[in-house]
Amino acid sequence: MKVVSRTHKGNVRLQNQDALLVQEGVHGLFGVADGMGGHNAGDVASRMAVLLLGRVLEGAKPDEALLRGGLEEVNLMIYEEQQKDASLSGMGTTLTAIWEDEERILLGHVGDSRAYRLRKGKLEQMTQDHSMVAELLRDGLITKEQARHHPHRNVITRALGAGETVDPDIISLDKKLGDKYLICSDGLSEYVSEAEMERILKRTPLEEAANQFLSMALEGGGRDNISLVIAEVSA
Repeated sequence: MKVVSRTHKGNVRLQNQDALLVQEGVHGLFGVADGMGGHNAGDVASRMAVLLLGRVLEGAKPDEALLRGGLEEVNLMIYEEQQKDASLSGMGTTLTAIWEDEERILLGHVGDSRAYRLRKGKLEQMTQDHSMVAELLRDGLITKEQARHHPHRNVITRALGAGETVDPDIISLDKKLGDKYLICSDGLSEYVSEAEMERILKRTPLEEAANQFLSMALEGGGRDNISLVIAEVSA
């Protein structure tokens, strides 16, 4: 895969609590974690998540059970870390990652960071947000427009480290030459529409697309940390 990534603290936050997972190789592993928790806790959780998942899966051949087990193991390690240190109490993190095999892409997902796929010029969100507002939207209780401005839109219902156990979404996707994957924290998806994502990914080289996405999020307000990975299936 060809891969580019960007992360930025945004215009408002004092620190960047997002973390990137970029582990290239035969079985590339790429993702974004968006930490939560006071002081340094969110930063600790997100960085633990990407480092530990990379370590747990390093050298392994992509497998759905391995990916699920890896996310469950990382969850427990983050949870246990905050039991030892009161200053980390309440920390947790999202994590959305893709793991590349020769014929497929495995997607692991916890939280409200997102993975999109552009195939033959059409963009599709491959993950479902684990959030209060997303559940209301799926149940038909609010509209998409109401969801965009809902006061609880950042309240997530699943996170790594929030409890002793976690139920990650694991999805197996077929792999096609030319597919592009965009993995991002909500600091990007809140400011860049799917139509804009599709337009830019269709027409723009990866490096330039990453720069455009970051600029759009910052110019739109940048009230949150902004992180993204773009990966293109190449020969």
